[in-house]
Amino acid sequence: MLKSRCNVYMAQIKPDNFLAKPRDGIATAARFQVKKTSSRLFIAFLFLTIGTLSLPVLTVFSFIFEPAGAVWNHLVNTVLSDYLTNSLLLLLGVAVGTLSMGITTAWFTSMYDFPGRKAIEWALLLPLAMPAYIIAYTYTGLLDFAGPVQTFLRESFGWQYGDYWFPEIRSLFGAVCMLSFVLYPYVYLLARSSFLEQSTVTIEAARTLGAGPWKRFFHVALPMARPAIVAGASLALMETLADYGTVQYFGVSTFTTGIFRTWFGLGDQGAAAQLAAMLLGFVLLLILLERYSRKQAKYHQQGSRQKPHQRQTVTGLTGWIMSLLSLMPIVLGFLIPFLLLSQWALGQSIDKAFFLLAWNSLSLAFSAALLALTLAIILGYGQRLFPTKSVQAGVRVATLGYAVPGTVIAVGIIIPLAWIDNKIDAWAIAAFDVSTGLIFSGSIFILLFAYLVRFLAVALGSVESGLQTVKPSMDDSARSLGLSPLQVLRKVHLPIIRPSLFTALLLVFVDVLKELPATLILRPFNFNTLAVRAYELASDEQLASAAPAAITIVLTGLIPVILLNRSINQSTIGSSQ
Repeated sequence: MLKSRCNVYMAQIKPDNFLAKPRDGIATAARFQVKKTSSRLFIAFLFLTIGTLSLPVLTVFSFIFEPAGAVWNHLVNTVLSDYLTNSLLLLLGVAVGTLSMGITTAWFTSMYDFPGRKAIEWALLLPLAMPAYIIAYTYTGLLDFAGPVQTFLRESFGWQYGDYWFPEIRSLFGAVCMLSFVLYPYVYLLARSSFLEQSTVTIEAARTLGAGPWKRFFHVALPMARPAIVAGASLALMETLADYGTVQYFGVSTFTTGIFRTWFGLGDQGAAAQLAAMLLGFVLLLILLERYSRKQAKYHQQGSRQKPHQRQTVTGLTGWIMSLLSLMPIVLGFLIPFLLLSQWALGQSIDKAFFLLAWNSLSLAFSAALLALTLAIILGYGQRLFPTKSVQAGVRVATLGYAVPGTVIAVGIIIPLAWIDNKIDAWAIAAFDVSTGLIFSGSIFILLFAYLVRFLAVALGSVESGLQTVKPSMDDSARSLGLSPLQVLRKVHLPIIRPSLFTALLLVFVDVLKELPATLILRPFNFNTLAVRAYELASDEQLASAAPAAITIVLTGLIPVILLNRSINQSTIGSSQ
């Protein structure tokens, strides 16, 4: 192989090439012109794609400058304060819940070896597979007045309604608990990674200076892990702002439920868009705070760990207490809901309607994942070919949709596409006396577009991490052999980054399968998915009937969790033994 490459290089530098005939020079200039034209076309396509994906966010922002209407004034005078208060309280509660569970479990599994630690450290990721709205349904069926817990209490003590107090699950506090149970892994993952990467020299130096476990944690480890913890908490809080199913089912008035009520109840898309703009402002504020926190962090590690991280063995009562505290998030966030859903699902019959829902969901998720992967490859490779600030900034703007709630994206998409549909329909009627109907806003197209805007960042992150493993010298070698940029991508990059491509495809697939609010708003007539059907049945208090759809979503969500755990084990093998 090396000999053949040398022969190619020698052929390229033989004297005939330097003594090219005039027409050879013309051909070279023509090829250069073609390459220059192709580059311009590619950059134009890149920015056209970026502009299209940015359209929903820009549409929502444009309504900030719209004059307030009667519906908006009504919202301001009646319910806007409730939306604001409940959203802030929800954020505060979820922040406390995710930080307390995530940091505690990360510290225990990183620094101590207690009974069951190896199984617990990967099982703590399992709640990631449980959507918040599904865990809300299961705990409602378990803890509601007619549920088995309260029924057991009444039968055991002879109580009647009003004779005893029981915490209300359908409340703001209940929503905080549900969201905290499924979102703490964001904090756990990043905090644990940071703790494992911290220098053992620093920790041991603090120990030799007389610092006990609490001081080492609060004064050494925690400050160094602060950027990672803040990043994890920011992800959890953005998911909290994006949630619709949980807060709607529990009757908590937040911005997401307000957008739905304003759009479908009051029929005012302008006021709904203005609510969406306020919600988008909250999301952008969280992003800015997270970036500012990382920028202001002044804690630096001196040197490397120098040796594999050694956990302190804990036995006896202290070790079992650590095991119990670490198991609680797993039991509450995954095990109890999963067992209850499995019990309900076993008592339900599966009919043709369920298989149709499964087909709709799986085909839609696969199509969206394939489109997102294709677009992520184009954007990721475009950044590699043209590493300019404008291209990189444009790609970052195009992926902003991942931080934007599904309700906001749905509002930002349906307004311009419905306008385009109406214009096309009016033109067709005037020109041909034929109604075209809703070409874009009434078809699967609008759903796929929403999923692209929402989850492109997930695919792009995996593709970029894969492309970073390919050395630039490989590109140079391939180009020197006469391959075009497209051939380099097809013959060099794609075979090398195949695992990253599979990961991107799988992550987007599962995210689309679980997505609820955008699907509720944008789905065509007579088109349902597993997530929507589970939501509809649960809203009608048919919790057991919703179990087959819910358990299918959960089981599918376990696949990326397993892959994520395998990846973590491989990357931290030196420190996890």
